[in-house]
Amino acid sequence: MSGRLYVGTSGFAYPAWSPAFYPAGMRTADHLRYYATHFAAVELNNTFYQRPTPEKVRTWLAATPDDFRFSVKGQRGATMRALMVDAPGSVEWLVESIRPFGDRLGTVLYRVPGDVRRTDARLGDERLAAVLAAWPAEIPLTVEFQDPSWLVDEVLDALRDHGVALCATELDESPEPPPLHLTAPFLYLRLRRSTYEDAELALWAGRLVPFLEAGHDAFAFFRHDETGEATRRADALSAHVQRQLGAASAPG
Repeated sequence: MSGRLYVGTSGFAYPAWSPAFYPAGMRTADHLRYYATHFAAVELNNTFYQRPTPEKVRTWLAATPDDFRFSVKGQRGATMRALMVDAPGSVEWLVESIRPFGDRLGTVLYRVPGDVRRTDARLGDERLAAVLAAWPAEIPLTVEFQDPSWLVDEVLDALRDHGVALCATELDESPEPPPLHLTAPFLYLRLRRSTYEDAELALWAGRLVPFLEAGHDAFAFFRHDETGEATRRADALSAHVQRQLGAASAPG
């Protein structure tokens, strides 16, 4: 049985996406409900800046079908306190507001900024190990290291030991597409270049298909923009994946 591809965008509440994506005149309050008719997941942006309230989570859940998934960016203050100061207390504070998502939670995205390096004397593998040990096993976790010093075998092994996904991020300044390391039952991909040719999206689909065929789910989110182009790229990637999966399963 193939895994499922959850494609979407980083955020959804963008009035400027009308009328290219959202119908003209649509209320912002109706954006998520409409978005969820096109995509299977969303990467929430505002949770990075503040914890979601239970009321807000209930609103998001009510606007989306049962098979829709949320990627929740961990609140930046708590994630840094967990890594730098107090892993158990900060992790507990962080996940308290995430538990109401229940089985609608795809994963929590834990971002480690570029100025926090593995080689920093204050950190080392011990601080990461403390976060991983404190994280509840029942809440799926993805870690995005923005500095390459973390991308070493010791860190990858630690993620695998805890079933934590490593986020693969592609930026305009990326010299080549990032490698895909399977450290959890699912993949997580952030496609954040300002432009993508259709052929490049087809190549990304080709990289994802073997993991899907092996039964692994995959999340892929495009960076938001001012015109709604991210939604067209998400549609195109989904279409390429479905075509390639279909071609692979067709009789010889």
